Amino acid sequence: MDAPPTSSLAELSMTEMADAFRRGEIRAEALVGACLSRIELHDGAVNAVIRLDHDAALEAAAAADKARAAGGPEPGPLSGVPMMHKDMYYREGRVSTCGSRIRRDFVPKNTATVLRRLDAAGAIDMGTLNMAEFAQNPTGHNAHFGHCHNPWAAEYCTGGSSSGSGAGVAARFFAAALGSDTGGSIRLPASICGVTGLKATQTRVSRSGVMPLSFSADNVGPLVRTARDAARFLHVTAGHDPADPTSAREPVPDYEAALDGDLRGTRIAVCETWFLEGADAPVVSAFEAALDALRYRGAVVTRVSAPALAAVNAYGAILSRVEGAAIHANWMRERPGDYATHLSARLYGGYAIPGHLYVEALSRRGPLLRQFVAEALTGHDLVATPTLRARVPTLAETDVDADPANWARFMAVSANTRPFNYLGLPTVSVPCGFDDRGLPVGLQLAGRPFAEARVLRAADAFQRDTDWHRRVPPL
Repeated sequence: MDAPPTSSLAELSMTEMADAFRRGEIRAEALVGACLSRIELHDGAVNAVIRLDHDAALEAAAAADKARAAGGPEPGPLSGVPMMHKDMYYREGRVSTCGSRIRRDFVPKNTATVLRRLDAAGAIDMGTLNMAEFAQNPTGHNAHFGHCHNPWAAEYCTGGSSSGSGAGVAARFFAAALGSDTGGSIRLPASICGVTGLKATQTRVSRSGVMPLSFSADNVGPLVRTARDAARFLHVTAGHDPADPTSAREPVPDYEAALDGDLRGTRIAVCETWFLEGADAPVVSAFEAALDALRYRGAVVTRVSAPALAAVNAYGAILSRVEGAAIHANWMRERPGDYATHLSARLYGGYAIPGHLYVEALSRRGPLLRQFVAEALTGHDLVATPTLRARVPTLAETDVDADPANWARFMAVSANTRPFNYLGLPTVSVPCGFDDRGLPVGLQLAGRPFAEARVLRAADAFQRDTDWHRRVPPL
C-alpha cells in the first residue's frame, strides 16, 4: 500500500493513522507535521487551541519513528497519532487553565490517568484546547480566551463545553481529542462540528486528574472521526483506576472487535416523548434518513413513549447546579468577578436550591433509570434521537452575556443530551447530514449501562453506508 500524500495525512482518521504507522507506511513526524501545518494555517479563524506544544510534539514524533525503525517493541494501538485535549486534563508541570481566568496560571502536580493511558498507547500530545469556562456552557463561548468558531461557518457556535475538541477534530488539526461530558459536552460539539463523540457509561473511564464539574454526571471521553476510532480510544482509556474509587470494575471488552456491521435483529426505539418535541424540520429529515440507513443494515425501528424524561431532566438540572456550586464555593466567595456573567449566574442559582431537593434528585436516579429502561429499552437494544432538536445556532443567537434574552435558546442546545447524563447511559453522536444552512446534524444512539459495544456497533454500521463523517469543512 502506498502512503497517502503529505497534504492528505491530516485527513486520515485516528485508526487509519495508527495502523499505517504500525505497518511502517507513514512516519509520525509526517503526521504531526501535517497537523501542525493545518493549525498554523487555520486556527486563527477557528480559535480551537490554547497551548500548542509544537517542538515537544515533533520531538515525541521523532522518538516514535526512531523506535519504530530500530525494531523495538510493537507500537501501541495509538502510536504516532497526533492528539490535543480539552484544557482541563491535568499534566504535571504544564499549565491547565480550565478555560478560566481563575486558573490561567494553574500548574498541576499530577497527570490525569486518562492522559497516562494515552501516553502508554503511543499517542502524541500536541497541547491543549479551548473550552467553555470551567466546562459550563453548551455552546463554546469563552469570555477569557475568545469564542471558538465552527469550521463549517465561523459565525456559528461549535457546541460546548468541549468546543476546541470538536472544532479541531473537524478541521483536521489532529485526529482525536479528549472532551468531557456533564450535560452533552462531548456529543454537542461532535454533532455541531460534524464528528463522532462518545460518552461512555458513567464511571467507565477514570476521572482522576480531571477538573470536576458535577460529581454525579461528569464523564471522560473522545471526540474523533469514526465509531471505530471511538472504540479503540475507549479500549485504551477504560477500566478501573485506584486513583478514582468511583471508576467501574467491569471488564473492558475489545470494542473494536464488535464492529462487524451486522444490525440484523437489532431493535431501536425512537422516543417521540421529549427528543422530537419542537424539532426543526431539517433535523427531523436528516434523522429519519439516518433511521432508514440503520434499517438497511437490518435494524428494526419502532416508536415509543417515555414519560420518565420530564422528571429526568428536572432532577438532572438540580444535581449539576448544586454540585457545580459546591465545587466553586470558595472562588465564588473570594473571586466572583473573575467569572463570566452567565457562569456566575448559574452558580448563584445552585446556592438557592434546598438540600432536600438535591437529596431527592440523588435518590430518584436509580428508580428513574429503571423506569426509562422499562419504557424505552424493554424489547429494544438502543434508543435513537437527534443529538440537537434545532439547527445549529449562531454565536450571537446564544450569547447570553450580550443579551440575557438568548437564555432559552442557549439552554435548548443541550435538551436532548442532558437526560443521558442523569441516567448514566452510554451514548454516541455521529454525523448524519446537514441542515438547510450547510451545518451538520447529529444522530444520537444510547444503550443500557456498559453496552458501549452495542452502541458503537450500530454507529459503525451506519458509517459504513454513509460518508457524513468524512466530509471536511471548507475553512
